Amino acid sequence: MQAYAWRAKVLDGMLDEYIKRHDEIWPEMLEVLKEAGIKNYTIWNNGNDLFGYYECEKGIEHASKVQAESPIVKKWDEYMKDVMLMETDPKTGAQPLMKKVFHME
Repeated sequence: MQAYAWRAKVLDGMLDEYIKRHDEIWPEMLEVLKEAGIKNYTIWNNGNDLFGYYECEKGIEHASKVQAESPIVKKWDEYMKDVMLMETDPKTGAQPLMKKVFHME
């Protein structure tokens, strides 16, 4: 199992809307994440800063590929553009992979 972490920012005044959209996440979006082998997905915020973490049951490459090829993910990203600012990797279209510097079990 590989871990993946990302960061982004919520636009000013849009945190409540960001949370609402995740409270009402589309069932088809959840299906894509499951198909990608994503488990234990959590998003935290501190003010407008977001930090996300998930585990990739089938590896990061597989998770990235499934998401990059999904029209549902593209639709979700478009839906979220007005509430958040997210840097993307030009190769994968996903958030740049953060480097792990410490881990304790």
